[in-house]
Amino acid sequence: MIVWINGTHGAGKTTTSALVRALIPDSRVLDAEKVGETLMDITPGLPETGNFQHWPPWRQLVVETARRVLDYTGGTLVMPMTVLVEPYWREISAGLAAHAIEVRHFVLHADQDTLRGRIAAASPIPSPFRLQYLEPYAEAARTWLHAEAEVVDTTHRTPAEVARWIADAVTHPVPAPTSVPIP
Repeated sequence: MIVWINGTHGAGKTTTSALVRALIPDSRVLDAEKVGETLMDITPGLPETGNFQHWPPWRQLVVETARRVLDYTGGTLVMPMTVLVEPYWREISAGLAAHAIEVRHFVLHADQDTLRGRIAAASPIPSPFRLQYLEPYAEAARTWLHAEAEVVDTTHRTPAEVARWIADAVTHPVPAPTSVPIP
């Protein structure tokens, strides 16, 4: 199984993923960003796109890497990664489904002011890279993303509370609507 933790910068994906991994037996964190970093190291570089997710090999390699790791280790992969482009999510999720890999897709959500505050607190220098994804996240949330995942509002919750909720949802699944807020 894959526990995919989506959401924009400042939502708490990295911190929450490490905590979820500690709560789910036989689980590992696989950060799909590392696949992108590997592609960015190719010399001479791949065509400039501004984001490695636009390279088709990234999406294919994320699927293949997850599949191979699961074949080798079994268990659960916790994968923190922002994916805001619907066709990219569909390609990745279809690729995983073709290998009969179950995916639990969670989106960590917070309001824009909270996200801006978290991004500012993470670094003394404002991050234009992180801030530029706030509006695309809001648009994806409005148009498709929240309908494709279990949405967890992190605005007033600690990463430990969010991780416990996700781990409980994965280890004690109950039939639920697509969007499940934390009680």
